[in-house]
Amino acid sequence: MVRPFSPPIAFAVYFALTAILLLLAGVVAARSASSALKTSMYGSGEAAKTGLTTPGYRPFFMTALFFAVLHLGALVVGSGGLTTITGIYLAGLILSLIALALG
Repeated sequence: MVRPFSPPIAFAVYFALTAILLLLAGVVAARSASSALKTSMYGSGEAAKTGLTTPGYRPFFMTALFFAVLHLGALVVGSGGLTTITGIYLAGLILSLIALALG
């Protein structure tokens, strides 16, 4: 038996409401002529850089590792009781997060 607020039914209802909203917005929206300014890049008033850059993944992985350690540590500490071992684990977790933050 399907409940009235099961995820597939909720998805279908939200999808239908979004489609209706999209159609209404298209009817209400003002029409405008296209120009070169509308299709050009905007860099807060500055000319856009034309050279290619390769930023690298190091900042991303540092941030991802920081949040992975933080969330997994919170799960471990939250699932355990308030014991001495948990305190030692929490101190190690804090030290590792400080080391990750400082790089």
